[in-house]
Amino acid sequence: MPISAAQKRFLRSSAHALKPVVMVAERGLAPTVLKEIEIALDVHELIKVRVTAEDRAARKALIADMVAQTGAIVVQEIGHVVALYRRNADAPKLMLPT
Repeated sequence: MPISAAQKRFLRSSAHALKPVVMVAERGLAPTVLKEIEIALDVHELIKVRVTAEDRAARKALIADMVAQTGAIVVQEIGHVVALYRRNADAPKLMLPT
């Protein structure tokens, strides 16, 4: 699901006030962590996740794996925090600009 630049700007501004709801630590993407991310995306559509990998390359790999397994879109990535968006087809919460 591709999003436009205007929609990405809207999502970044909406994510600004959010706090991270899931933390990915040394164990990486355990099945329980992925389940929590899935639940949070279903409920909120736009979430922040804190990835506490030491190495930048390891952090990028974890984020890429997270996106591939959840089907989410990376809205913004700042330091150890990444904002993810996945539209809930059944009950959309955010109305994206066109």
